[in-house]
Amino acid sequence: MALENDNDLREFIRKAALLNAVGHDGKAQAGAMVGKVLGEKAELRSRIKELSGVINVVVAEVNSLSLAEQKAIVETNWPETQKKHETEEKKLSPLPNADKYTKIVTRFSPNPDCVLHLGSARAILLSHEYARMYNGKFILRFEDTDPKIKRPALKFYDSIRQDLKWLGCTVDEEYIQSDRLPIYYEYTEKLVGDGNAYVCECPSEEFRKKTIAMQACPCRDLPAGEHLERWHRMLTGGYTEGQAVVRVKTDLQNPNPAVRDWPALRVIDTQKYPHPRVGSKYIVWPLYNLAAGLDDHLMGMTHIIRGKEHYTNMVRQKYMYDYLGWTYPEAIHYGRLKITGADLSKSKIVAGIKAGTYAGFDDPRLGTFAALRKRGIQPESIKKMIIDVGTKSNDVTLSWENLFSYNRKILDAASARYFFVSQPLELKVLMVPKVFNAKLPLHPEKPEQGFREYIITPESEDKSVSFWVSKKDVETMEPEKIFRLMELFNVKIENKTGCLVTAKFASESYEDVRKIKVQLIQWLPKGTEFPAQVVMPDALVTEGFAEADCKKLKPDAIIQFERFGFVRVNEVGEKLVAYYAHK
Repeated sequence: MALENDNDLREFIRKAALLNAVGHDGKAQAGAMVGKVLGEKAELRSRIKELSGVINVVVAEVNSLSLAEQKAIVETNWPETQKKHETEEKKLSPLPNADKYTKIVTRFSPNPDCVLHLGSARAILLSHEYARMYNGKFILRFEDTDPKIKRPALKFYDSIRQDLKWLGCTVDEEYIQSDRLPIYYEYTEKLVGDGNAYVCECPSEEFRKKTIAMQACPCRDLPAGEHLERWHRMLTGGYTEGQAVVRVKTDLQNPNPAVRDWPALRVIDTQKYPHPRVGSKYIVWPLYNLAAGLDDHLMGMTHIIRGKEHYTNMVRQKYMYDYLGWTYPEAIHYGRLKITGADLSKSKIVAGIKAGTYAGFDDPRLGTFAALRKRGIQPESIKKMIIDVGTKSNDVTLSWENLFSYNRKILDAASARYFFVSQPLELKVLMVPKVFNAKLPLHPEKPEQGFREYIITPESEDKSVSFWVSKKDVETMEPEKIFRLMELFNVKIENKTGCLVTAKFASESYEDVRKIKVQLIQWLPKGTEFPAQVVMPDALVTEGFAEADCKKLKPDAIIQFERFGFVRVNEVGEKLVAYYAHK
């Protein structure tokens, strides 16, 4: 007998595929089924090609069902397989040398020159969660000391605070570096006076040649007193932009040229480039390594958690720490985290908004927290993903689907279900034998959430009922083909002309058609529709009809349009406007 005609084999594969799908977010893996079947039916090894064909057909059938439908079938037929096991959530590994410190202190230190995006999540969440894990302190420090190139903007200070709040990260202390310039000046004067830093007047190209050759520039070995005079001249406007730089002395033989006598402060023309908070009050501004290095000590940082691209900064800053008699904090440098398909370049995001390519920082094509929030991505899903990745030093590449998988588990447990018919066309069903009362659960596993109810009453003359169905479903309809209107009845297609499909009532029970793998489609009775728009991840808009009950939804509600995907409600008025999250 051909394997495709072996009903017992098909049922065995179907059960295995459904169980596999329920455990893998609704998508059974055909490869896993081969091993499963051969483990029980070793005699089929000689017919592996034929078996694979049957498995592919059955898996495709199972995967065409929604996860909710798959779960319902499994719960009905094999409830013993669905025992709930408590699984221990993955936790962060212990911090190095944590017992040395009476209080763990971590920080997140953004430059407020743009909104935050998914690329910032690792630094934020690891630093915050470690502080909470040890009952420590989490500091937010705005590093806004570049009024020329990476210019901060007032709106981003607040947007960053809002993003941290959305992520569930409570800030214990906040600092803004543009308020702290007198502190940086005080320590710079000490470094210069002690001969550990100097004011360099060399043209940048000339200094670069010297440092590459591991040679001192002419300024380096001048007396400390002369450098203090130069320092005071910098502070009082005696140099214009580009004429003087304070450098911290290091080992000129260091194998990394970027470490050799690194720049600490420079002059910026703040009449031309005023700072958004302090205007033109200061003309001498610290660079990253001086300001961040000093603040990490002065704010009591015990653990610095950041990307491995900052490793060279640690090497630079340790020279300054040695000069000041300080001990460097514990430094954890994790590997790069790449999200495939996500453009996380701040400069490209800003340029795209200026050019009109993106509608704003919450454009659904972006990986900003504002965009993820608008689409219905839950902060808890981002947190779970980041904790699972942890602080490993090797580079990690994830995809959007990794994040969606975490998010799907959160949304699936709580989101109400509704029908959405995209690009609607009319389906007229004839010969409907009676009035049908369709009760559609708002959640298949939570009857306490209630249901939506439709009373389907056929017209008296031809016993017909008209529905709206999706154009995508209509494209697969051919005469004599049978479809099932979900949770209602089965129909056989008769004719398809223009915008109208005509069908006849076939039968009521799903069991009548399950074995022939009929397609299940969502529907809306004509006259009950509520206009709806769904903004997709590519920013294109899908028009259609939602159930009338969707008029009761509130903005920010997250629902599942069955067989379409999860969406976040943005507004409800004359029509529903929602943003697509994912399948």
